[in-house]
Amino acid sequence: MTEENIKTYEYKAEMKQLLHLIVHSLYTHPEVFLRELISNSSDALNKVRYQQLTDDTLLDKDKELDIKITLDEKAKTFSIEDSGIGMSLDDLTEAIGTVARSGTLEFLQKIKEENKNSGDLIGQFGVGFYSVFMVTDEVTIETRHANKDSKGLRWVSSGEGNYTIEEIDKKTRGTKITFTLKENAVEFAEKFRVQEIIKKYSSFADFPILLGEEKVNTVEALWRKREKDVKDEERNEFYKFITKDFEDPMAHLHLSLEGTDVSFKALLFIPSKAPYDLMQNRLHKTVQLYSNKIMIMEDCKELLPEYLQFVRGVVDTSDIPLNVSRETVQASAVMAKMKDVLVKKVLQWLKEMSEQETDKYITFYKQFGPMFKTGLNSDFMNRDKLTELIRFETSTQEAGKLFSFKDYVSRMKENQKDIYYLSGDSREFAERNPNLEYFKKNDIEVIFLLEAVEIFVVPTIPAYDEKPLKAIDKGDIDLDIGNKEDKKEDDNLSKSLIDLFKTTLKEKVEDVKISKRLVDSAVTLVVKDGGMDHQMEKMMKMMGQNIPEAKRILEVNVDHPVVKNLSRRYLANATDGLLEKCIVQLYESARLIDGDLPSRIDYVKRMIDIMEEATK
Repeated sequence: MTEENIKTYEYKAEMKQLLHLIVHSLYTHPEVFLRELISNSSDALNKVRYQQLTDDTLLDKDKELDIKITLDEKAKTFSIEDSGIGMSLDDLTEAIGTVARSGTLEFLQKIKEENKNSGDLIGQFGVGFYSVFMVTDEVTIETRHANKDSKGLRWVSSGEGNYTIEEIDKKTRGTKITFTLKENAVEFAEKFRVQEIIKKYSSFADFPILLGEEKVNTVEALWRKREKDVKDEERNEFYKFITKDFEDPMAHLHLSLEGTDVSFKALLFIPSKAPYDLMQNRLHKTVQLYSNKIMIMEDCKELLPEYLQFVRGVVDTSDIPLNVSRETVQASAVMAKMKDVLVKKVLQWLKEMSEQETDKYITFYKQFGPMFKTGLNSDFMNRDKLTELIRFETSTQEAGKLFSFKDYVSRMKENQKDIYYLSGDSREFAERNPNLEYFKKNDIEVIFLLEAVEIFVVPTIPAYDEKPLKAIDKGDIDLDIGNKEDKKEDDNLSKSLIDLFKTTLKEKVEDVKISKRLVDSAVTLVVKDGGMDHQMEKMMKMMGQNIPEAKRILEVNVDHPVVKNLSRRYLANATDGLLEKCIVQLYESARLIDGDLPSRIDYVKRMIDIMEEATK
């Protein structure tokens, strides 16, 4: 072809600015150029596959539908060729040159000014092809449209403001793109590197991707098959392929949804184990997002709320176009709709598991509960569903066994109006809490909150099944459920002793009261009505929060032998110096049990003084 047959076309906008935007802003990693080229080839093959069904005059009607990639590591060249629909002269000047349309400057300006909406804006421009300029300085396209009357064409551009087109002698249908790689991109001429990228982004493309003579995309898109047509072994291997996990998943969910608002297919998994402390490290990958079997986001955290991001798998939709907008697709309305549907489906999945596969659900809960429970304080729309799904240990049931609020309510006493709970660092700690004594004596079940996240989220649940949730270490607890016994203490003497407690501890406590909840212990500390849970207060301080220490109420068991002895001593000599020491020691003993004794040295010294006095 002579130079007279080569025509030069000017881009209609400042191509340098646009290329700079593409290379430096729209794409994060240079390797995505291959994803874009495979995506374009796959689109071209899809178009010709449809046309083959209706057009007998199609060029190369029986030609294999595939994508061929050829590398030359020495020459540092790369080519990708498909047998798709091909391009006409209009396609080369319009489809490839979409970015040259009027409005590009305005587009660039809006990208800079309204970055949050850039996803929708980018979608108006077919800039995916131009990502190739991240790895090369000049691109050649050789193409021929599938129409029999078409001509072969060669398009060449360095992206510097113009491109050339000439006719060539091309016998076959389809498109071939070739270029020499930049020095900083020669890795993309290496076979293993290209294999790695194809497996990462395009393993499930509809058509064979051949690297030399080897087919690279060997894994089927199982999510597009009917669930009953997928074997467990296939599904497990697919899970391992996309997650790099070595163990089979705990459970799977196969979805195929066709709706007026959004349509998608999904294959989701729950891993058999949490690989690390999910509350401390959230850097794990979650769901992959595909558009027509081409990956557009390897780790699409925007598809699920944070508390469900233990879920792994694939979501595939045709409602998101295969163009650069997928780099910022998280801002789109389609994503928001898919997220709403996915959350509902996942929670329904977990509900069915909890009812039909109880042991599996408990295994799931023990692994992923710390993350899952945070949804109670973040997803208020689904809070009732989440409340049904959380589980606890309780005071009357075997250690390690977990139960729901529904289970608890089914075992409530006939005249019990409230659901009771107690927080603690461990079950052993909770079981030794003096505030539990009344409930133990009267066989009243108490829910144990033993994990940090429970202590933060459960107190925010006002009620379940119209039954209020009450902490048993709160001053306003109703204690008229158990067996009522007549107290025979001297009311006047008790009142006088309590007054002495108040005088002695006036700077340390909110109040001192006769306790109804204590059975074996002498004293306990409870939180005043409306006060912050003591365990929560401790944790917030450990997290560096500047929380002022709240005074609590000291409850005194006037039937306890030590308190009775103090009453007698008080009756004999109201100014006895030992009384004050014993009262302070009892108060600090309660603090010791709670794990916040102010001074061990003072506590021990005072104890020795009391022992010395007692042994005279």
